[in-house]
Amino acid sequence: MQTKKLKEKKTIKAFQVVENECIWMKAGVVNFKLCENAYDCNTCPFDKSMQIAMGKRKDATERKSSGWSGNLVKQFEGSSRPCRHALTGRVGAPKICPNNYECYHCAYDQWLDDWDISLGGNAPEYRLASGFRVAEGYYYHKGHSWALFEHGGIARVGFDDFLVRLFGVADELRLPSLGRKMKQGKPGLAFSREKNEAEVLFPISGKVLAVNHTATEYPGISHEDPYQSGWLCIVEPELPMKDGRGLYYGEDSVSWMEKESQRLVAMIGPEYENLSSTGAEPVKDVFGNFPELGWDRLNKEFLRS
Repeated sequence: MQTKKLKEKKTIKAFQVVENECIWMKAGVVNFKLCENAYDCNTCPFDKSMQIAMGKRKDATERKSSGWSGNLVKQFEGSSRPCRHALTGRVGAPKICPNNYECYHCAYDQWLDDWDISLGGNAPEYRLASGFRVAEGYYYHKGHSWALFEHGGIARVGFDDFLVRLFGVADELRLPSLGRKMKQGKPGLAFSREKNEAEVLFPISGKVLAVNHTATEYPGISHEDPYQSGWLCIVEPELPMKDGRGLYYGEDSVSWMEKESQRLVAMIGPEYENLSSTGAEPVKDVFGNFPELGWDRLNKEFLRS
């Protein structure tokens, strides 16, 4: 019994060497393929092409057994089959698949997607760029909105820390309606303060699936916690890989944020030079403290709308 369990653990560990391995690769159907669709197989173009390729086989039994689900069933034959979400790293706790990897009728699979949408995952880790928070794993648009690509083929969207500190707490947030198709680099989010209005460019293209009603009722949430509880929209990305190449990520996002901070310091003047020191704490309401900078000027310089 112990030998059998040890063998199963080694098999599971072997599947987890590369976190972003496509499920077709984990099943041994293809030699190498990384997942580019947040493990949402139902909307994955590669998965669809592979299913079509398998569908050209004459023998239906052979077709089913040669797919990723059939291969995983064979690899774990006679043992407890780990859920594909455990194999891909989506969940850390052990989970056994009772459905022979037929995820389309799995209640747990649907529950995970619903859970992700409602809570937004774990709190991100941050780096500081001249005192402004930059969340790890997020993609940043030059207009100071962000996108976070998540499991289930969805992406979360919001304002970055620079924007909320620059303009202070909004009186009102205006978000797109459900089902609306957004375009990267086009106005899609808006906010107002003291009769001043601003539009924010949308970071990616896609269809709106959900909006954060709590943030619209209490805009201060997006000011205090812009990267998690203050998210604004959830979208189904149209071209995630293409859009991602047009955004700042990782070290590039930190360098860009520091340059934006330097531009702001130059506008304010020498009395605020400590803002440019990495690790310094910028004020939470630049416009409120320096109204002479002008709302329209800040809008044009940093939101690019």
